[in-house]
Amino acid sequence: MKAGVVVFPGINRERDMAIALERSSGHRPRMVWHRETDLSDLDLVVIPGGFSYGDYLRCGAMAAQSPVMGAIRAHAARGGYILGVCNGFQILTEAGLLPGALLRNASLRFLGVDCWLRVERGDTVFTSHYQPGEVLHVTMAHGEGNYFADDATLDRLEGEGLVAFRYATPEGEVTPEAARNGSARNIAGIYSPNFRVLGLMPHPEDLVDPLMGGADGRPLFDGLAAALAA
Repeated sequence: MKAGVVVFPGINRERDMAIALERSSGHRPRMVWHRETDLSDLDLVVIPGGFSYGDYLRCGAMAAQSPVMGAIRAHAARGGYILGVCNGFQILTEAGLLPGALLRNASLRFLGVDCWLRVERGDTVFTSHYQPGEVLHVTMAHGEGNYFADDATLDRLEGEGLVAFRYATPEGEVTPEAARNGSARNIAGIYSPNFRVLGLMPHPEDLVDPLMGGADGRPLFDGLAAALAA
């Protein structure tokens, strides 16, 4: 798997993401500076979390205008895989590669807490090492993770099976309380229509080894490495 991790000014999760990718694939990913414009050698492009450009204007709004985004759009157009986590998810929505928007948390406070996600389907490269309905223990760390879209868009995401993960209780129940940031329909992550782009708000890269407190995020990266093995 040839993976690249995009580095914007202010991004601070690139090393965690690189470690997760390397543990699963055995290969160190390429670190892609935001001014680069050629990603043609990559199978997977990852936009990690952090605070690109200090989150000025709106989260992800300035990063969406960076030179690398043209290359990321071209990568998506030729069928490449893209993973955006936290700020990466925000950037993907600002760039129009995924629908909806990430708004201020319902509490208007930054949330840095454990959370649980229910896997909605297991037949994508991102979830092939999970079972549908499986519950993952991961972490959230964001101030603007409240997923919003109009009802027509939400209905389309539901109808086309594009909801990847939902906030749930540890037992897998989807309750309003489980979506602590207020996300519509408990949505924590969504796919593009071809299932090659995933935006996810919590951080699977934070839990890829028992020494980190758990390894529930590891199967996501193992699945990508297996599917995209050279």
